[in-house]
Amino acid sequence: MNYDVIVIGSGPGGEGAAMKAVKSGKRVAICDKFANIGGNCTHRGTIPSKALRHATQILESREEFNNVNYQDLLSGAEAVIKSQMELRRGFYERNWVDILDGVAKFLGPHTIQVDHLNGSKKKYSADYFVIATGSHPYHPDDVDFSHPRILDSDTVLDLQDHPRSITIYGAGVIGCEYASIFRGLRTKVNLVNNRSQLLSFLDDEIIDALSYHLRENGVLIRHNEEYEKVEADDTGVTVYLKSNKKIRTDYLLWAQGRTGNSHNMGLEELGIRIDYKGSIKVNENHQTDVPHIYAVGDVVGFPSLASASYDQGRFAASHIITGKSEYHLVENIPTGIYTLPEISSIGKTEKELTEEKVPYEIGRSFFKHLARAQITGHTTGILKILFHRETLEILGIHCFGTGSAEIIHIGQAIMSQKNGGNNLMYFVNTTFNYPTMAEAYRVAALNGLNRVEV
Repeated sequence: MNYDVIVIGSGPGGEGAAMKAVKSGKRVAICDKFANIGGNCTHRGTIPSKALRHATQILESREEFNNVNYQDLLSGAEAVIKSQMELRRGFYERNWVDILDGVAKFLGPHTIQVDHLNGSKKKYSADYFVIATGSHPYHPDDVDFSHPRILDSDTVLDLQDHPRSITIYGAGVIGCEYASIFRGLRTKVNLVNNRSQLLSFLDDEIIDALSYHLRENGVLIRHNEEYEKVEADDTGVTVYLKSNKKIRTDYLLWAQGRTGNSHNMGLEELGIRIDYKGSIKVNENHQTDVPHIYAVGDVVGFPSLASASYDQGRFAASHIITGKSEYHLVENIPTGIYTLPEISSIGKTEKELTEEKVPYEIGRSFFKHLARAQITGHTTGILKILFHRETLEILGIHCFGTGSAEIIHIGQAIMSQKNGGNNLMYFVNTTFNYPTMAEAYRVAALNGLNRVEV
């Protein structure tokens, strides 16, 4: 069967490409190894972990919290996953996109074979392909991931036990998020970090706040540590560190890196380059070394964000349709880290501005002083604006606290303005609804302006 475009992978990148192509009049099929549509984002990554985190946040304030276990939260996450899957399947069905359930492999530059989940094998051809297969957790060869007590960010969602204790190896975004989730469930958490601080890409003040609150909630953080070996038995896992320490817990959650889902697809035989992390090399138009085969999303590496992946898919499809792409990812992409409390930031950090010798100033707003935060009880947090002392151009915004990932978009909208529109005075002169968390921008802007005018 021949199509104009076959998209391999139904996560955000694949969805963006398929929807753009089909709405432009192309005959499109989408292929995924999941029996239910949605890709890793829906079934194993973003949606499940964020649903777990949200449930933990709500339950902490309830009296019946101590009667809730990990499996109860997983059941709630399953409901969200099912809803998301049905929503997305409806997109494809309404737009006459064929869904090919199975694993795809290239037999030639215009042909793939799909090993369908029902056991059949079929060949499909297309003028263009978009690879949006995502990524999977990295597994070092000397760690036995077949053992039921050694987990990664995929298999932790299949855990049938409520851990009394867990070691999380890797203190990146995934590690910090699961540290918050499990500690919120009263599980003893050891967070092992092979660097000197958490999430070093963030602003130092935000890193310090995260470290403080994780420790305050009972997470034991171990910096500058590397594992020597891992041993698991029927009752637990022992992690031996190179510093001669050893940690014994019920489970180990490995959260140290991810690898692109690019192998065993026949790409190398087509001359498509793949790096050591499994990331497919693409140009500015998301084309691989074979121009009619595109790749988007986590399988191409940075920035590895669901929202960016969707945009990349649309941009790739635009290039397929018109032969050119006038769109690229925005310069300032916000980060969203769903720890407890959550974190979001955009633009430069203090460290970066200092290294670049940019004359900047800081405006802060503490959530504990905001009426809306006092009403809701979510008083832990800060909004921090970095701006140029002379031009008042906003250079970076960093937020820590409940709702940060929502609040950041107000600042993003202003930072994207051209011709002088990106200016601290917008927040000074704008009337915000009261009481709202958005008011934090006005408070922070006035705080920063006072520092400049003194």
